[in-house]
Amino acid sequence: MQLKQYIKDAKEFVQPLAGQLGSLKEGVEYHREIGSIIERLPDPTRVQMRNIIDHCLLYMNENEASDIDLGGPGCKGAIWYRVHGDKTPIESKAKLTLVESDFLLHNLLEPSQRQELTENKNLDFSYAVEPEEENAKPQRYRADLYFDMDHLGLNMRKIDNTIRPFSTLELHPEVAKKLSLKHQKFGLTLVTGITGSGKSSTLDTIIDANNRTVDAHIVVIASPVELIHTPLRSVVRHREVGRDVPSFKAGAIQALRQDPDIIVIGELRDPETIMTSLEITDSGHKTFGTLHTSSTMESVERILGEVPVNEQNRIRNRLADVLTCVISQKLVPTLDGRRVLAKEVLLVTSSVKAAIRNNNISEIYQMLMEGSNRGMNTMEQDLKRLYEMGKISKEVAENNANNKKRLAQLLSQTVY
Repeated sequence: MQLKQYIKDAKEFVQPLAGQLGSLKEGVEYHREIGSIIERLPDPTRVQMRNIIDHCLLYMNENEASDIDLGGPGCKGAIWYRVHGDKTPIESKAKLTLVESDFLLHNLLEPSQRQELTENKNLDFSYAVEPEEENAKPQRYRADLYFDMDHLGLNMRKIDNTIRPFSTLELHPEVAKKLSLKHQKFGLTLVTGITGSGKSSTLDTIIDANNRTVDAHIVVIASPVELIHTPLRSVVRHREVGRDVPSFKAGAIQALRQDPDIIVIGELRDPETIMTSLEITDSGHKTFGTLHTSSTMESVERILGEVPVNEQNRIRNRLADVLTCVISQKLVPTLDGRRVLAKEVLLVTSSVKAAIRNNNISEIYQMLMEGSNRGMNTMEQDLKRLYEMGKISKEVAENNANNKKRLAQLLSQTVY
């Protein structure tokens, strides 16, 4: 069945439910009333409504989309997909009204999730769709449901069930050893980048490599849990914030009592979680986490900037002691219309530790530039590499450089 037909079916299905609404068309009580109507529906009806959303999600496989957006005034009644970086709507005469999309989206929630949504005006959760093929794994999605002018808007990002081989990260052997529990029993590794830069995929690749090579216990704390790792040589626990544990901080502290070897903190999003990650690493554990920063130096500055001035000397010393590696990355468009990983890699050597302790963060860039023999490089050096390989254009390299002046100098040295 065509996607446009599912949109028509959705309208016919939801219109009678919308007719049960009272005069309220906005506000928290409006959403609670929708929730009440949804909860009174028989299970088969709710399953049919979910199937409409599920088919919209499965359509992502056909058009190679990474994200779907629907609901709220911002989508104008259409369903939008991001395909190879560009977001466009599915053109259809049938458009979902705001009330119709509100019903469809509320139907995805449990009562506890609906309560969190109405209280915080936002809800992060994971979602899974059973595949049409037999013996295939469920397709998982990372969902963000939020308020858009008093109605619900949804973004779901498709989680790739395929874990990239560790070799595809193209890391120097010395960096690879720092990421492996087999060679380095403790230390903090950060994978950083803006939203949509592939941080989670890189982290999953690192987790998988450890899962395949060491006998250990890995605890993954995420919001939401995305890819599920099948235990191979390691016990792998997945704890979702809001479902299995109240917060990243609580999950990290609880993990210390669970005999872990590796603790993965999905996102260091607040000062408490950042400080907790330093403490658990300092206690002798191997810790991985992500940060929303665009360079290795910015990552170090972000951590130091999260603490009061009178605490910064202590935190500088602790960070210098526990930090082992920072990978800052971007997904940049290629000449063939796809995307490729560009990364900046910092290996925390004794010189880097000294720069952090002495608050000479600006010196780290020069260490990155001169550390190729140990696997380090700046983002500009990696963009130059991709340009010289014919994978990206000069314009793309310039647009994604953190230090455009330095990139221009590097590109001027390119010889053909």
